[in-house]
Amino acid sequence: MQHSLPWRVGVVLALFAPLANAQTPPAAPKPAAATAAAPQPAYSAGALSLPNADPFPSTYVRPTARPLVIRNVNIFTGAGPLIRGGAIAVQDGKIIAVGATVTTPPNAEVIDGNGRYVTPGLIDTHSHLGVYPAPGTAAHQDGNEGTSPNTAQVWAEHSVWPQDPQFPRDLAGGVTTLQVLPGSANLFGGRSVVLKVVPSRSAQGMKFPGAKYGLKMACGENPKRVYAQRGPATRMGNVAGYRAAWIAADQYRRKWDAWLLKREGEAPARDLANETLAEVLRGNILVHNHCYQADEMMQMIDIAKEFGYSIRSFHHGVEAYKIADVLAREGISGSLWSDWGGFKMEALDGVRANLALVNAAGARAIVHSDDASGSQRLNQEAAKAMAAGRAAGVTVSEEDAVRWITANPAWALGLDDRIGTLEVGKNADLVLWNRNPLSVYARADRVWIDGASRFDRADPAQQWRTDFELGFVPRNDGRNK
Repeated sequence: MQHSLPWRVGVVLALFAPLANAQTPPAAPKPAAATAAAPQPAYSAGALSLPNADPFPSTYVRPTARPLVIRNVNIFTGAGPLIRGGAIAVQDGKIIAVGATVTTPPNAEVIDGNGRYVTPGLIDTHSHLGVYPAPGTAAHQDGNEGTSPNTAQVWAEHSVWPQDPQFPRDLAGGVTTLQVLPGSANLFGGRSVVLKVVPSRSAQGMKFPGAKYGLKMACGENPKRVYAQRGPATRMGNVAGYRAAWIAADQYRRKWDAWLLKREGEAPARDLANETLAEVLRGNILVHNHCYQADEMMQMIDIAKEFGYSIRSFHHGVEAYKIADVLAREGISGSLWSDWGGFKMEALDGVRANLALVNAAGARAIVHSDDASGSQRLNQEAAKAMAAGRAAGVTVSEEDAVRWITANPAWALGLDDRIGTLEVGKNADLVLWNRNPLSVYARADRVWIDGASRFDRADPAQQWRTDFELGFVPRNDGRNK
């Protein structure tokens, strides 16, 4: 009996099955097999405009070196007050300790600083070494692609000549990192490259691993002069040129971003100039803007806001002191000379306290060179600017002045997490000076990059000679000894 109900249900269902089947609409036909997706074109990497593409990657390799300890030295860390009679320890290319005393790692080279001074490796945000190498013949003039107001498609690294004998002289001046920029003939001059000052067979072997590219822009008289007959011929023409280029770049970026999201259909055509500007709009390239006058810098800030990008540093900025508060508010650094000015109309209103006034307003002040000789003496340039500021009644400490050639330029290059200060974990780029580096008599005795010795004034074997000089320049540089 306990199975009677299921039995009855089964019978009922069986009796009514034909009726039920008759009322059931015919089954829908099975859908046809899905059409195979249209084959997508196969693209090589070079056919696609990819964000942060790196077709010419750094090949720099940090050399192995013994651990290092320098004792009994005065240390400008770039991150705090001067440490007198301190010590610094380095291992595997990094700073592992800095302070009054440090523990010596096994097998370390120990140097008695004997009261000398240590700073971070100096950094030049505005160099043309390699693209305007020595000797300065026409055959070597590769720094200005003055063929169009917008040459954002060119990359400075493709003009860098690693055998430029100015590189080792920069190193002897304590410079360990520099940004090589294309020239300032154009509204958009092209991409910069950040280099370590080390010997190499190629520019790629000098490239700072992971450093962002910069975009060189120029305003004012240079583009006006170069393109006077072709346009833009006025400052308002300059601004129209910037805006038109950014409009095109924004359209290019949106088109590529949409295609990269789905990767369907034919990819848009690449455009190298728009690609560089699009990377600025994506935040992957830092803008370094040649600009002298205060009013033009204000205009450039407005243009940047119109199109949604940031300016990392104004270069030359002879009138930066007039807008020092604006630079501080906008987070824009000033890459400035200590005392250059007056050599053309837009540079007429310079003051020697420029760096000090920008610093006092809370903006990042930077000593840059734009000159092969000045780059070898960045410490003296900083000292001159410090003295000029003090003479004008502006408070400037020696620590401030050292930051103008170390920590602040590191920030301008987006490398402040790796270089520019002597802190644990940072790259061991060091300079041992024979005295206070803000003295006119100061010289770099030793220079290390990533903890490896790259220059020793007392050891000719530790003095880089380029291939260009071999066989022509005597070991004593032609001096009578």
